[in-house]
Amino acid sequence: MKTMVSIPEAPLGSTGKTIPLVGFGTAQFPFGAATEAVKESVVHAIEVGYRHFDTAAIYQSEEPLGEAIAQALRLGLIKSRDELFITSKLWFGHAHRQLVLPALQTSLKNLGLEHIDLYLIHFPVSLKPGTGFPFSKEDIEPLDYEGVWEAMEECQNLGLTKSIGVSNFACKKLERLLATAKIPPAVNQVSPIILINYMYLKIKTELFNYVLYKLINLIICI
Repeated sequence: MKTMVSIPEAPLGSTGKTIPLVGFGTAQFPFGAATEAVKESVVHAIEVGYRHFDTAAIYQSEEPLGEAIAQALRLGLIKSRDELFITSKLWFGHAHRQLVLPALQTSLKNLGLEHIDLYLIHFPVSLKPGTGFPFSKEDIEPLDYEGVWEAMEECQNLGLTKSIGVSNFACKKLERLLATAKIPPAVNQVSPIILINYMYLKIKTELFNYVLYKLINLIICI
């Protein structure tokens, strides 16, 4: 018999919602190379008590994550999808005002869900519309902060995601987004590599203090 873990939750920014403090990542490289392993790992993680699962369009793990959720429901490991907290992320090539909503709709179809709990801008950059992975530096374009965030806000207003946020944003980029945002980002998810760069540049404390002041959760994705 497997031992269940109890994972505490924390307030999710100023949204009034909560987020489990420990999540389970589904990225594997090469992307999409081990979908069955992802599915099996997620089912096992649910069985031992994980409730927060992190995916992204580029990871190609949304579909196996959705299959694992469906299997967990069939097995009775959870009674409702609402027991889980699901995060996904907008791919760079879809970081354009007119592509955000269709991108989330595709993610929901992959997951087999009517909504997710958190949708993030994966990185503060855009690619030429529709560009996939890998990409070249010639494909990189500046992010339309106002237009893309307006589309993210639309996704939340439509109920397709309960909260919206960003990933790998430094202070100046957060400031630029917040200047026009009607709904502030609930979180800023940061990878260890980005954190190392912050430490090297001696701006880690500045970022921590900034998100604390703005009531934005800082999530470390390992």
